[in-house]
Amino acid sequence: MIRKQSVLLCTAVALGAILAAVLPQTVLTQAQGNPVVTAVPAEGDSSDDKQSSGKAVATFAGGCFWCTEAVFERIEGVDNVVSGYIGGSVDNPNYKQVCSGRTGHAEAVEITYDPAKVEFEELMEIFFATHDPTTLNRQGADSGTQYRSSIFFHNDQQLEEAKKYIEKLNKTKYNSKIVTKLEKATKFYPAELYHQDFFQNNPNYGYCQAVVVPKVRKVNRSFSEKLKDK
Repeated sequence: MIRKQSVLLCTAVALGAILAAVLPQTVLTQAQGNPVVTAVPAEGDSSDDKQSSGKAVATFAGGCFWCTEAVFERIEGVDNVVSGYIGGSVDNPNYKQVCSGRTGHAEAVEITYDPAKVEFEELMEIFFATHDPTTLNRQGADSGTQYRSSIFFHNDQQLEEAKKYIEKLNKTKYNSKIVTKLEKATKFYPAELYHQDFFQNNPNYGYCQAVVVPKVRKVNRSFSEKLKDK
């Protein structure tokens, strides 16, 4: 399978968590093709603080967060992308808990962006173009509620924009009905350090080559005018 079965993957990630705890704030490079561990992501400001400073926050879940993170890190106007967990019932979940499918969390990305440079609707356009919003709790070989398609809205304006955009796509683009959920944003928990900037640090990792690279290429091709460093 493209991505390891959940039990095996979670076991490997748990071992990575032990290494991360022993070696905080360092860079750990394993054998060729294996993940690189980078610095621990900062907790950062709350979404309200970011919005009051002129920035805005969007939170999307569309399958594996390695993919979604790699896509949005390329977009002009996006200041920061953090992989993490949202929408569940357990405080401070870890990856092993989330990938069990029992906590209710989704793998998601929290995007801090400048609305003067990129609008929420533009981010939604990229989001829907880079995952399949018609498959329930599944993206490719990744299945479970943790891989659901969801927009976690931070205010009523985002909710209304998302409703209208999905209605438009249902009428014009997809033969199957969009199953993307609209969920009120709750506390976002940054994922473990080895998940952050995963594609950037591990471009030759097998899953990245098979799944992330095609999405990045699509963004480069279809949204070239929206990329950073054009």
